[in-house]
Amino acid sequence: MSASQSIPARPPLGVNGRLALALAALLCGCVTTGASVKLTPREEAHVLLQRGEGARALLLLTELQVKAPADLTLARMVAEAHVKAGSADAFLASLAAKDTAISHYQQGLVRFARASDASAPAIADFKRAAELEPNEPEFRYRLGVALLESEQYEPARVELEAATKEAGDRPSWFLPLAKVRYRTGDNAGATEAIRTVVTGGCTPADVKVARALMDQIADPFSAFPRSARAQLEQAIQWLEVADVPQQAIVQLEELLRDHPDEAILHALLGMSWARLDDAGRAVESLKRAIELAPTDGKNHLYLAQLYATRQRGKNAEEHYRLALERNPVLDEAWLKLGDLALDRQDYVTARKHFEVAVRLIPESAPAHGKLALVHQLDGNWPAADKELKVVLDRDPENLEFMLRLGVLHTERFARSRSQTEKDQASTEATLWLQKVLEAQPENAIASRALARLKIR
Repeated sequence: MSASQSIPARPPLGVNGRLALALAALLCGCVTTGASVKLTPREEAHVLLQRGEGARALLLLTELQVKAPADLTLARMVAEAHVKAGSADAFLASLAAKDTAISHYQQGLVRFARASDASAPAIADFKRAAELEPNEPEFRYRLGVALLESEQYEPARVELEAATKEAGDRPSWFLPLAKVRYRTGDNAGATEAIRTVVTGGCTPADVKVARALMDQIADPFSAFPRSARAQLEQAIQWLEVADVPQQAIVQLEELLRDHPDEAILHALLGMSWARLDDAGRAVESLKRAIELAPTDGKNHLYLAQLYATRQRGKNAEEHYRLALERNPVLDEAWLKLGDLALDRQDYVTARKHFEVAVRLIPESAPAHGKLALVHQLDGNWPAADKELKVVLDRDPENLEFMLRLGVLHTERFARSRSQTEKDQASTEATLWLQKVLEAQPENAIASRALARLKIR
């Protein structure tokens, strides 16, 4: 996180699907949608800020803040609006004589958004806000972030640890905490903070940062001797690019004679033996890699994958779990644990695992498809519909997901009790099934589903 021309913050609590719909409409030049979505003044101001129209947002926000002077979300939005409107200096001047927590909070936000003031001046304001209201975690969080950006890691950790104790509903706050824990040598604590981020809810931007941080925490090459890196890279080329595991094994075994305790060599050797279908040697090598690098989740993932190919489900599940304990951004492990829970008909657990996977890989059609299946099996038609349509929004010609939508609403039709809901489900199912049949006239599944609708 660095100083920029916008105030980094979580969205206002009232911003939801309705506001997202309205935002899309406003970006097209209107404030209401065809469905007559009416924005509240706060929501309209938020949309204007998203468009960078700070001056227009201020017309709404100033009045709102007068009515709710202690509202921190409004205070943040006002500060952001002044930055975007180019009136930051005048705003700072108007706040200078006010020794209140809100005033110093807003001054700190404005200064943090400007590179010249992002360090000491912003820190001083956030510190004063926290002194005036020591029980408000937002002020300590902002102070911690400013200290982190100034590379004052120990004091930043103190503030961020204190702030996140009160932030159970704000998982994004744990990302800077993860950074500062890593910077102060607490890799386990950093990993745990990243787990809170990915399991509690995160944006694609959060995921990108979390992955990059986990790559630093669990970098298997960081301590590898530089003198042997060229040989290591050659072995990786043989295995991953040329797909000649036999040659990779020769290179790796030569390296191991000089570096017998390097976990990365044993892990690569295990993957090479697995590629040659020698499970015994592969397991032995991967277990040795785990012994040498017990905090590296990827070695547990590789072993889990190997067990899964050998139909050793319990062993695979154990190591998928161990992988995620050490590295919570391993999306494949979340997906596989979701599959195993689904096999047990434990839909609650499967849904939780698939939800994390979707956050980690939002572009993945299989992840959305698995989550949609859980919702469908649980009778949650709107949620299943949403996940399937996420894929179709990205890939409008995806016949598999068109068919799944048709089948979903056919099932909804069969289970509906009211005629109104039956009619709605029938209309939706027919729409998607006919699209499939237009492209694939011989599709038996679509034909049978459409026939079920007509029979009833």
